[in-house]
Amino acid sequence: MLTTDGTYTVIDSHTAGHPTRVILSGVPRLAGDTVLAMRDNFRDRHDHLRARLLHEPAGHAAMVGLVPVPSDRADYGAFFISSYVYLDMCGHATIGYAKTLAATGAIAAPLESFTLETPAGVVTVGLRWAPDGSLDRAIIRNVPCYVGYERVDVALPDGRKVRADLAFGGIWYAIVDAAPLGLTLDDTNASAAMALGATIKRALGDALAGLDPAKGGASVPSVLFYQETGPHRARHLLVLAENKFDRSPCGTGTSARMALLAHRGEIDDATTYIADNLLGVSFRARIAARVVEHGQPAIIPEIEGQAFITAFSTIVKEAGDPLTAGFLCR
Repeated sequence: MLTTDGTYTVIDSHTAGHPTRVILSGVPRLAGDTVLAMRDNFRDRHDHLRARLLHEPAGHAAMVGLVPVPSDRADYGAFFISSYVYLDMCGHATIGYAKTLAATGAIAAPLESFTLETPAGVVTVGLRWAPDGSLDRAIIRNVPCYVGYERVDVALPDGRKVRADLAFGGIWYAIVDAAPLGLTLDDTNASAAMALGATIKRALGDALAGLDPAKGGASVPSVLFYQETGPHRARHLLVLAENKFDRSPCGTGTSARMALLAHRGEIDDATTYIADNLLGVSFRARIAARVVEHGQPAIIPEIEGQAFITAFSTIVKEAGDPLTAGFLCR
């Protein structure tokens, strides 16, 4: 007989290689009138569940979780948890959630879209169905995205200089061209990219000190490396930590780069921008609208991608397991 001190029903998927774990049971009722408030309540009172469900041995450093919650503002509500931090918005996980809703029968053809309240705001998720009735792809109409600071110069410990642009895509990012650094973005170079990206993140702490938090100076952003591969096309690698990178092209990171390109007049409303990951899987992005956010020009991007179900599972925490709380080795 098995004695447990917790079981959790989850559905796992991947979006262009990066995982999403939708947590369907085991989370207590959360206080709050908004998704942001419920997320903060989870963080303040139930953060131990994040490690239990995302860290090893049940998960790994790159695992991202999605917690569905009620919403008075949208069709659905959800917030995002990761192995290290809480995310206000997550593009790949939103696409993964659409696939999960379709896989469970919560949504079905011919539904064209649904709205989702996230901590960053309400987004619209367009749906494209395959002839067999399965969900082929999802299209996220994101929150307003805009540029914070351009051409922030960062000095690395080895004497090299790095130039970064800060842009918001639902989360703040430092956008860095890989070419001047001699960094090739491919699946054999992920470790080198993570090491360099983590060094840039540490150096950004000094560069951003005293900058306006509303323009990206509130915390040190993750580093989105890009490598141009053709007109309106680039390979992306998002470095989150020394041992963690986004396997997908990054939906919010792609949104941030779209905002930067639009700000510089390098793309127009008729342009489709293609962001590839290291494995050659793509997101397609377009400008859906131009708006004003915080008194400055912004865009509403649409990010299109596919997700695939990988597991329907019950995570079991057996009583007496010394590692039931989860662990991460860095």
